[in-house]
Amino acid sequence: MKKPGLIAITIILTSLFFTSPGYAQLQIVITQGVDDPVQIAIVPFEWNGFGLLEEDVAEIVKTNLQNSGEFRAIAEANMLSTPHEEQEVFFRDWRFLGADYLLIGKVVDNGAGGPLQVQYDFFDVLREDNLISEVVSAGRNQLRDVSHAISDKVFEEVTGVRGAFSTKILYVTSQRINADLTYYQLNMSDADGGRSQVLLNSQEPIMSPNWSPDGQKIAYVSFESTRPRIYMQELATGGREMLTEFTGINSSPVFSPDGTKMAMVLSKDGNPDIYVMDLRTRDLRRVTNHFAIDTEPSWTPDGESLIFTSERGGNSRPQIYQVSLDSGWVERLTFQGTYNSKGLMLPDGVNLLMIHRENTGDEYHLAIQNIERGTIFELTSTALDESPSIAPNASMVIYASKAGDRGILNAVSIDGRVKFQLPSAQGDVREPSWSPFFD
Repeated sequence: MKKPGLIAITIILTSLFFTSPGYAQLQIVITQGVDDPVQIAIVPFEWNGFGLLEEDVAEIVKTNLQNSGEFRAIAEANMLSTPHEEQEVFFRDWRFLGADYLLIGKVVDNGAGGPLQVQYDFFDVLREDNLISEVVSAGRNQLRDVSHAISDKVFEEVTGVRGAFSTKILYVTSQRINADLTYYQLNMSDADGGRSQVLLNSQEPIMSPNWSPDGQKIAYVSFESTRPRIYMQELATGGREMLTEFTGINSSPVFSPDGTKMAMVLSKDGNPDIYVMDLRTRDLRRVTNHFAIDTEPSWTPDGESLIFTSERGGNSRPQIYQVSLDSGWVERLTFQGTYNSKGLMLPDGVNLLMIHRENTGDEYHLAIQNIERGTIFELTSTALDESPSIAPNASMVIYASKAGDRGILNAVSIDGRVKFQLPSAQGDVREPSWSPFFD
């Protein structure tokens, strides 16, 4: 099976401010792909209905798969036939073109104002085997959802890894209007950038967006009242609740794996330390108590420990630690390099994603450390990496970086083979957060 690849992201950011700072569009640029992508033929889907469809299902699927870095689509102009049903498929045509797989389909409007029927078949060309055959009912406004779902199933059938095209991302944009005015937005979009929407507008910074494990809520830090406060927001209704308004630092909210708790950083009792809030009772528990700064909490997959960044090792050099919520035992995890921060444990519980600096320079790279062996593998060569977020299928990482003096997003597959850059025409983009699966 092919190794997992990267899910493409093309983000369209549309400003909703009255003064209209304009459009900030991110266009994906593939900077590195796999050497032997899977050859796939995606035949344009037939449309049996009146008028024009708002979405091109086959084109969305092709874009998703091709931008993953794992697939290369055969050009439509080279196709010898355009089948839409299984009996119309002649496998020799597709073998001649070098196709490993073939996707065909059609969209049918049965009239009477009912839903559309999306019928598709996915074939292994060499084995002449129908791997997936399905008919899906969908409204016209759901064709993007169907397209992403088809992409997910094809990706998983070929790679053995669940696709994440149906997920979403949060990200923060900022655009400086003048020396005294900067606009900030908290945005959400499909994983391919479609259906972008603004969740919060502010003239004060927005930071640290994070998803609940069921994808129904988000948490973030907003300075809208001039000092940082942690908010939790329901996506379905837009209703939100302020969780903290303590004096000093209120930052880094992170939902627990079961969604019942939230880790955060507060300085209400002195130095910044890690706290855990029970979201059912709003009770707070102080987890760390040290004269050094403890920050950037994240949960281990089992929910029994927290990973955090601290300078408690001395020399003003942050390193990554783990604290058991049961015993309070603190263990240092990183020793190599002069700077390690923003630790995120991968689902295997062995590999730690982090921001890493090897020496005393100003280059901060995304890296993975194997906790058991202590080995470090650098995923990126960009200089100022920050804010990594792991896709729910653990196949890739999206993170913030710099291009000149502007903030941009980058993405890299977890094995480092596929890399993307997402430059913006204007403004800064930062603080990405990948959603969970929406099961």
